[in-house]
Amino acid sequence: VEAIVRDQKRVFPVCAWLTGQYGQKNVYLGVPVVLGKKGIEKIIELQLNAEEMKLVNASSAAVKEVMDVLDKMNLIPA
Repeated sequence: VEAIVRDQKRVFPVCAWLTGQYGQKNVYLGVPVVLGKKGIEKIIELQLNAEEMKLVNASSAAVKEVMDVLDKMNLIPA
């Protein structure tokens, strides 16, 4: 909260909506970001090796799988 209120532009690992970063779209994943008065001001895209990208892809797939299950449960009326 302090980083946002004081517009500190500090780097934090947070869960952010990805729109192509790290090759991922339409999924929330934990990534490094810059936080300032506008909230997430920038997603920092690190250079990852093949093994690291494999882990990112696996994480994304797992999140999407859980979200599909939750969507099918109709917990929130449309």
